[in-house]
This record gives sequence, C-alpha cells and structure tokens, in this order.
Amino acid sequence: GKTTTLGKIASRHLEAGRKVLLVAGDTFRAAAAEQLEVWSRRVGCDIHMGKEGADPSSVIFDGIRRGVDEGYDIVMCDTAGRLHTKKELMDELGKIGRSATKALSKGREGEHEPHDTFLVLDATIGQNAVAQAKLFKETMNFTGLVLTKLDGTAKGGVILGICDELQVPVRYIGIGEGVDDLRRFDPETFVDALLLPDGEE
Repeated sequence: GKTTTLGKIASRHLEAGRKVLLVAGDTFRAAAAEQLEVWSRRVGCDIHMGKEGADPSSVIFDGIRRGVDEGYDIVMCDTAGRLHTKKELMDELGKIGRSATKALSKGREGEHEPHDTFLVLDATIGQNAVAQAKLFKETMNFTGLVLTKLDGTAKGGVILGICDELQVPVRYIGIGEGVDDLRRFDPETFVDALLLPDGEE
C-alpha cells in the first residue's frame, strides 16, 4: 500500500495548489517505479526515476536535489517494502534516511531532516506490527503512521498499541484503491468502528 498511499497524498497536495515531485526510491521491486509512474500520470505530477537496480539512496538523494533545484513545494520519496527481520534491508533504510538528510542539508547551515517520514502498515498484519514498528523506529525516526486496507475485515486495533508504545500519531487511513480512498485519521470515528458491533450506529 506504500506506493498507492504516496500517490493519494500527492493528489491532496496538488489539489491544494502545490508543485509535487514523486521519487521512485524502490529500485528493488521490478514494477515499483512503473506503478509510481502510473500514479504520477493519474494525479498529474512529475516523477524522478533512477536506472533499474540503482542504489536507492542515490536515487533519493538525486531526486531531493532535483526537487530543491527546480523549486518543487513537495518532494515525496517511495522506498521498498521490507521485513524488520532482514538486517541488510533495515541497514539500507538507515542509509536512505541519511541520504535524504544530506540532500536537504546541502548548501544550508546545519542538518535538515525530512519534514515527515511515514511508516505504512497493513491493517491485516495484527500483533506482529508492534514489534515491526519498534524496529523501524530504531532505524528511522518516522513521524507518522498510515494504516492501509481498512476496507476489508481488519479493524486495525493493533494501531492503538503502536501509538501507545512509540508515541507516534496515525496520520492517514487507506480504505480502498481509488485516489480519494485515503482519509485523515479521526480517532473518535476509528474507536467507534472498533468498539461497535458491525451494522450498529
């Protein structure tokens, strides 16, 4: 759901009149860049892509620098999905974070980190998500959570444990594949949906 979420958030920024650049930092999955390119065309924004199999950190560094140089308001970077148990992929994620900071800090005083880093979680994965989120937080300081696939049977109650444990807010929830199927997280509505039996108001 990461690439889809990125496309949906890009659409919101475009509607607000911002100039948006998507960066295809998932060089691991063969169709990832193509999927992001489809989203960029669908919502009407630009995309930065590296060569197939390129180092994701360098693609993200170059994409952010392009965003700065060409006056984009928003630069959004996609990264490969990864399991928290794969050490080399988690190390790569740490490197990506450092590259983004380096790109944003170039030519400026001090160190500038990305404004936001979102961890996108599938609502169907259950309690394993807490351990997963903890390890991700140790590798990269994410500022928000996005919970996807809430259109199915999953209610996503595990997110409460993650928010409590890590003190990180839920920013968005995904409820389908369409451009408009992303909602800002509303805690009251979410808790009502968790606690009320299906069909009750």
